[in-house]
Amino acid sequence: MAPGSHPPKTSREIRLKRYPQGMPARDDFDLVEVTLPDLADGQMVVRNIAMSVDPYMRGRMTGARDSYVPPFELGQPLLGEAVGQVMASRDGTYPVGAYVTSMLGWREAFVAAGDQLSPVDGKAAPLTAYLGVLGMPGHTAYGGLLRHGQPKRGQTVFVSGAAGAVGSVVCQIAKIKGCHVIGSAGGLEKTKWLKEVGGLDHVIDYKAVSDLGAELKRLTPDGIDIYFENVGGAHLEAALDNMKVHGRIIMCGMIGAYNARTPGPPNLMRIVRRRLTVQGILFLDLQDMGPDFELDMPRWIAEGRVKWHETVFEGIEKAPDAFLGLFSGANLGKMIVRLGPDR
Repeated sequence: MAPGSHPPKTSREIRLKRYPQGMPARDDFDLVEVTLPDLADGQMVVRNIAMSVDPYMRGRMTGARDSYVPPFELGQPLLGEAVGQVMASRDGTYPVGAYVTSMLGWREAFVAAGDQLSPVDGKAAPLTAYLGVLGMPGHTAYGGLLRHGQPKRGQTVFVSGAAGAVGSVVCQIAKIKGCHVIGSAGGLEKTKWLKEVGGLDHVIDYKAVSDLGAELKRLTPDGIDIYFENVGGAHLEAALDNMKVHGRIIMCGMIGAYNARTPGPPNLMRIVRRRLTVQGILFLDLQDMGPDFELDMPRWIAEGRVKWHETVFEGIEKAPDAFLGLFSGANLGKMIVRLGPDR
């Protein structure tokens, strides 16, 4: 904690006003100022430095629908990953000045016990990296591809949403494993980054091609071994048309369908005809790979083999805008909302 800093007494937070119907709108969210409670024994005040917005959060804005996590409560602050600094501690687990991550994002500050926090090394990497490449997105990319894709040298990997927080890491790990990697993204800025920085073999600007399936066929005449799904819709349909027999599809997300009310692609029978393995993944099921991830990813970053990009919005009041931007493709890499200075 910087000299002269004082723990905050109040915090602004984003609450869910109503459950969105279809595409969320700015008016579905409220910005509220609250007074932080006094510390009890074992508690700490944490000032959030940055918070994450992620596509999966849309699934928690649907009321009582069955899901792997409970829905957000109306009139309550939203939840999500954040990285912050301990500003005050009453015999808490972490000392004043320590950097921690939590699932108590969407707010500027909060009071918590130690079991709600995890320590991070503020000197080992930029703090926001613990929300992206060194956090849940990077871990999901690592575990999903390596456990369920089982990539081997020379195989062909196709990644949709390749310029996103998860997809960009999947692409680079696949290259590390010696694969031929094709990514799909929208727009010149994203495709240029993937080619020049990410090192992909081919990048499809899906906004610039009239037939995604035909373009995939041109780039993968022998078929796709592994498809890492982040988008759904036309991307899944195109991938199914171009999969090899006994290919593997890793279903991480389907951001293109989160706000849709239409059925999935019409060619799902390809799964049967080509004897495909389709595996849905959640970060919750990949946490046992944490020790390997924590060894490999920092090393790959230090060696320059994994790079990342962040799209940053400034201020808690911009958090809904950052979240909505995910669905219009406003982010290159990890979407971050910065809430305060690092120190």
